[in-house]
Amino acid sequence: MTISSLTALVAFSLLLAACGTLPKPAPPPHNGQLEFHLSSGSYHCEHSVRVLVEREIRDRVTHRIIIGWNGDSYRLERDPSYSGLPRFEDSSSGLVWIDLPWKGLLLDGRSNRPLANECRPV
Repeated sequence: MTISSLTALVAFSLLLAACGTLPKPAPPPHNGQLEFHLSSGSYHCEHSVRVLVEREIRDRVTHRIIIGWNGDSYRLERDPSYSGLPRFEDSSSGLVWIDLPWKGLLLDGRSNRPLANECRPV
């Protein structure tokens, strides 16, 4: 066997072994909670409402957001939801922000009334 055929055989074996390896599985959701990689910044919502969202990320997970709305700033903590959707709440003001991949939603958590709907990053 020549060196070039031996080299080809080794290369073929490595290629075949690479084809047999399984892809790395996606990490499981954080405590059963989904995590979408969404942007910080200005969000434009229905009825010309604007919401400023600043995300505080730790270990690739958004743990807290700061919401600028109606001239005030609110700190909303991540609150595990039954559905697993990212949900943030400020217990003192009652504000709730729900992250969806296609939009955000700001609610009055006490009445469950939407305050800003169809919010999308600019």
